[in-house]
Amino acid sequence: MSIIGKTYLTKIRHFIQYFGLLIILVVAWQALSDSGFIPPIILPSPMKVAAAFWDLAKSGVIFKHIGISVLRVLEGFGIAAILGLGLGIAIGLSRTLDRMTGLIIQIIKPIPPIAWIPLAILWFGIGEQSKVYIIFLGAFFPVIINTIDGIRQTDHKLVEVARVLEISRGKFIRKVVLPGAFPAIMSGLRVGLMVAWMCVVAAELIAASSGVGYLIMDARQLSQSDVVLVGMITIGVIGKLMDSLISALEKRLIRWKTMFTGV
Repeated sequence: MSIIGKTYLTKIRHFIQYFGLLIILVVAWQALSDSGFIPPIILPSPMKVAAAFWDLAKSGVIFKHIGISVLRVLEGFGIAAILGLGLGIAIGLSRTLDRMTGLIIQIIKPIPPIAWIPLAILWFGIGEQSKVYIIFLGAFFPVIINTIDGIRQTDHKLVEVARVLEISRGKFIRKVVLPGAFPAIMSGLRVGLMVAWMCVVAAELIAASSGVGYLIMDARQLSQSDVVLVGMITIGVIGKLMDSLISALEKRLIRWKTMFTGV
């Protein structure tokens, strides 16, 4: 078999491996729904969910909600990324700053973002600021914690070599610390983005009249389980697409690091 043929077969095998389980689950779901084993009031069939999505897409409703939710996520995640990276690098490089902030970070970190909703309403009202604040809280801690850990995992041998060569502090940070911490920083950004999307529903509980989270909650009140699933799947798909963008950026920026992809 030619090299082109082998490459083509490899791509087909990878495609089947990537989408195979999803296809099997959807087919089984549809079959169980058609047989009546799964009542539609509990879990509507994939065809009904697809029809609900098509109706929302034709009217443009789903795209309006998606645009608003994406904007909120980007605002909250953007602020979290800037502050998380800045503070994480500063804390990772300074023992004094680490001692000053460590206790506060460890106490606030376990508090779920949804628990901040009452305070968010008191501080920011029921407008966009409160929603962005909840998303920011969800994304902030994965970014700052991974940034600190990445800097702390700098190879001690490289630190000693830098001292022997009397490299300036600024150059040491730029050439040694940050490149070594970059994989952990990118992981923090990916996790932070994932949590930001998880917080969308919580954020849009705050007197929202738009957004995918609002669409889900409104459909739940109307017992439209197919629309609820449309909203859930939409959040998952968009979250996956945005994560893939960060993953592609990570591969371009960290070409020197060979990732283990399994055996």
